[in-house]
Amino acid sequence: MTQESPAQEPQHPIDGILDILKEAVEGGTPGQGTAFLDGTKADGSGNHGLLATLDSIDAVQASHDVNGTSIAGQARHAAFHMEVIVRWERDGDRGPFDWKGSFLPPQVTPDEWGALRTRVQAAYEGVVAFAQSRRAAPVDGDVTGGLAGAVAHVAYHLGAILQMVKIVS
Repeated sequence: MTQESPAQEPQHPIDGILDILKEAVEGGTPGQGTAFLDGTKADGSGNHGLLATLDSIDAVQASHDVNGTSIAGQARHAAFHMEVIVRWERDGDRGPFDWKGSFLPPQVTPDEWGALRTRVQAAYEGVVAFAQSRRAAPVDGDVTGGLAGAVAHVAYHLGAILQMVKIVS
């Protein structure tokens, strides 16, 4: 006679979205499979998440012009977008938002580069905190759609940054 395992509760939609956002920003869990990034090796090397990628370059590389943009500009815009998602969903702030200006300035000093990487981390943590605050609420398509959009947007800019790193490194 086989013993049945207890039924598992299905994953909350917000947790599924946060799993993919975590991979985009933090990279894969060392030694485990990933949904879309190249896997991080068991020793932690090969992390292609946004934070590790930004940490792998210096301010000069981040400021290098690549076809009219820079890694610093892309990182600044990604942080701004995550900040706006929280303001939009939590606070009802509908702008206007300076999307073009969110890429500026494209150059950073070493101190500014450190501050920008801290801003990206804080913006990510803000999205995660907001999303987790919504777990007990009824599933809301506006919220899950906004969070899914944040994931897509971060992944898009991560891809651009990864390509730019090949040029500036």
